[in-house]
Amino acid sequence: MVIRKSYFKNEKQDRDYFENWVSQLEKENNRKYERYEIETSLGKTHVWGLHTKEEQLDTLVIFPGARTTSLIWDFDKGLDNLHHKMRVFMVETNGLPNLSKGDTPDIKGLDYGVWASEVFEKLHIEKAFIAGASFGGLVCMKLGIVHPEKVHAAFLLNPGCLQPFSLTLKNLYFNLLPIIKPSKKNVARFLDKAVFSKPNHQLSEFSENMLIDYEVFAISRYKDKTQKPYYMNEQLEEVKVDTYLLLGDKDLLFPYQKSGDNAKRQLKKLKETKVYENVGHGIETYDKALRYIGEKIKHLRSFQKADNGNN
Repeated sequence: MVIRKSYFKNEKQDRDYFENWVSQLEKENNRKYERYEIETSLGKTHVWGLHTKEEQLDTLVIFPGARTTSLIWDFDKGLDNLHHKMRVFMVETNGLPNLSKGDTPDIKGLDYGVWASEVFEKLHIEKAFIAGASFGGLVCMKLGIVHPEKVHAAFLLNPGCLQPFSLTLKNLYFNLLPIIKPSKKNVARFLDKAVFSKPNHQLSEFSENMLIDYEVFAISRYKDKTQKPYYMNEQLEEVKVDTYLLLGDKDLLFPYQKSGDNAKRQLKKLKETKVYENVGHGIETYDKALRYIGEKIKHLRSFQKADNGNN
């Protein structure tokens, strides 16, 4: 199953740095994230949690984008924008620069879906809503193929599975700039041009600095051998879960028109597509997108409960 192994260059030093980074975020957000460390077919998988002991709540499982941590979803207490209290599990996907082991399967197979199902089992989650940004959207679709019975509905945020990575010169330039020279200045330029769309879509000064620090750290300290997202094409037609697509019209990495067109053509259970104006690739940090997810889950669950009560 494992075909690639990514790793921190100095395991202890780099993990200590990441732990300190998490502590800063916890202090700023006035939160203490719950921690789960589970064993999967990819080795140790780390999961952050909010309200996870309150089993009467709806459950949301989040999968992050490439070269990110799932905690980015809670910059500026972003998860409060859901406006629907839930058990939230933020999974640190194996192979990304985080506390999970760096082993990864062949991204073009279905093993990431099998792994996601294992995460559900180890966390004792019978069924949940799932959400994935970029790379995380691909993981959601893999799970929606291999174990659709575990998913109420999937939310894809600028997913990396509905088309190939854009090869426009502008996109390649701003993506390669921080990789070639991982300075704060170059990372900030990439974020400004591809991830955000200021002033409509931006973070607080604290959170933006935290993201810049994390990206410089991830690029310079993590030996990233993980395969990158790809266009799933015909595989998408095997997805068996209700899917909601959220797109930003300023996404350089995966231009929204093509993602929307391919989703409409290939996702048999696509329920709705939302396009947000002046929003970049990092749509998981956009308050209105998270509000939409919370409102949709609340509506779907009330509908399901009413339907069950009539049966």
